[in-house]
Amino acid sequence: MIMELIPEGSRLADIGSDHALLPVAAVKSGRVVQAVAGEVNPGPLKAAANQVAEAGLQSSISVRSGDGLAVIEAGEVDVITIAGMGGSLIASILDGGQDKLAQVELLILQPNVGEDILRRWLMEHGWLLTSEKILEEDGKIYEILTAVPEQGDQRISSQLLYADQEWPRFSGQGTFTVTKDLLLRMGPWLLKEPTPVLTDKWNRELDKLGGILESLSGSKLESAAAKALQVKQEIEQIKEVLACLQKDKQ
Repeated sequence: MIMELIPEGSRLADIGSDHALLPVAAVKSGRVVQAVAGEVNPGPLKAAANQVAEAGLQSSISVRSGDGLAVIEAGEVDVITIAGMGGSLIASILDGGQDKLAQVELLILQPNVGEDILRRWLMEHGWLLTSEKILEEDGKIYEILTAVPEQGDQRISSQLLYADQEWPRFSGQGTFTVTKDLLLRMGPWLLKEPTPVLTDKWNRELDKLGGILESLSGSKLESAAAKALQVKQEIEQIKEVLACLQKDKQ
């Protein structure tokens, strides 16, 4: 799915490329004309070099050792993919390599956790979230985010994308506010086109939050009571959103 999001004729940098499976597949498919497979760990770096050599693509894919965006020069690529890491780590990689992003046209990012951290980084650093995909594979749920440099004359902006929304309550009694923080957490595009996988993800999250609430209820600390109230509010918000999404399908 990540490969399908790469535009034809791209120059790609795959950061944390592991075995370089994505660059090899992308070049073989004809989507990518040149690629950099960046890897900081020696084992995966060697595996990536072997993979590229076995495919006979040494002239099209450069396997490089380095941390984050240090493996590329400014202006060398127009698409960057970073997959299989936490959202906080991906945001840190982008933050540390901002000088390499000036001519990049598209980011394709697949955080394993901390999607909200990554969305917030993009919003605060001039990148517009343009799509979100969610899928389940082998019992795990993955989200793929794409972002482009934000331009003032576009029809959509981060400010509009994350603006508070008033939704009718599932009960039909009044409305509730889907806040900027909730949109950052659950994904504005995912909420626009909800899928069963999205519902499954947030039902799992509700189970986790329920467990946290149960453990907090056994504590006598004052801080635990405040945290329990916060968790209860989170649960109520998520439940209301899911109920409304289910209602819209009916």
